[in-house]
Amino acid sequence: MVKQISLLGSTGSIGTQSLDVIRAQGYGVFALAAHSSVEKIEAQIAEFHPRYVTMVDPAAAARLRADLAGMADAPKVLEGPEGLVELAKMDGPDVVLNAVVGIAGLGATLAAIESGHDVALANKESLVTGGHLVTEAVKRHGVKLLPVDSEHSAIFQCLQDTESAKSLTKILLTASGGPFFGMKQAELAGKTKADALKHPNWSMGSKITIDSATLMNKGLELIEAVWLFGLPPEKIQIVVQRQSIIHSMVQFSDNSVLAQLGVPDMRIPIQYALTWPQRCPGPAPELDFTQLKSITFDVADDETFRCLAACKRAIGKGGLAPCAANGANEEAVRLFLEDKIGFLDIGRLVEAVVDSDRFGGSYTLADVYECDRMARQFVLSHL
Repeated sequence: MVKQISLLGSTGSIGTQSLDVIRAQGYGVFALAAHSSVEKIEAQIAEFHPRYVTMVDPAAAARLRADLAGMADAPKVLEGPEGLVELAKMDGPDVVLNAVVGIAGLGATLAAIESGHDVALANKESLVTGGHLVTEAVKRHGVKLLPVDSEHSAIFQCLQDTESAKSLTKILLTASGGPFFGMKQAELAGKTKADALKHPNWSMGSKITIDSATLMNKGLELIEAVWLFGLPPEKIQIVVQRQSIIHSMVQFSDNSVLAQLGVPDMRIPIQYALTWPQRCPGPAPELDFTQLKSITFDVADDETFRCLAACKRAIGKGGLAPCAANGANEEAVRLFLEDKIGFLDIGRLVEAVVDSDRFGGSYTLADVYECDRMARQFVLSHL
């Protein structure tokens, strides 16, 4: 039987690279989901012939239905956030790959897990905003949560020796440093959207590229690592690795360190999540050591990059504090991309939200969404 994949967020950067892997491995596509990119998803439908498609934007769903009218093997088109959740629940796929951007992916992650599906998780916000809910659901339903982020995939790969994994003492989470590495706040004050979108190593969507420039992305990954690997935040060290060749490292009780290396190509971690526990030839190029002249390390500067400092405080507070940090960041990044606030305002607003309350205690899914709403409102009221 051909492995079947439901791909949520199929028209974004991770989604299109996931389809490269699916194509290379000869997998089937059970379902696709996107927000509003009708032309892109029509091309994907023509190639991969999914049975179901969700367009989160209702107007895009209506346009897609009209375009597909009369097509002999047209997929059923669902719409809205509820359509995304319904698609994630469906029987049929072997793996649900969630590449939706932001907290919008949380409901679908939980729905897939609760329906008994293994989840390849590229939506880090699922664990950042609802880490307790997601990890408890994974335990309850006995499914696999397979990390797709390059850093978390690297850690996961280094921990495949079960006996060694028991003696894990530290995670070394690598960061490229983004386009503004080495700069201080005075230099960052005038940075524009165009400046922040020039990532030195990775080709990514605009939101995650801005998060890389502020180091928010690394803060979110630290929170995600706490939930995925069960270490406290003080045992996770962020190390700048400018070449993005070492994707992360783990240290064991004897102080030996294992690292996972590869070219900066997201198709490597995507493929490992889909083929695990096997390794297979794939579309990513090999690392050419004859061209690799140096590998350097540095310290992540959380005094300058306040989003990283805010995330560290948020996971220390626990409860809904990471959710608040994420919601504030999503809203602030939106405003920055619309040229309504400056680059340094992103860190200022995220930090202010985290410091505004204690956020401790247990929470429900409804609490997560309410916290996210309040964090976004906080940002709008503190411009």
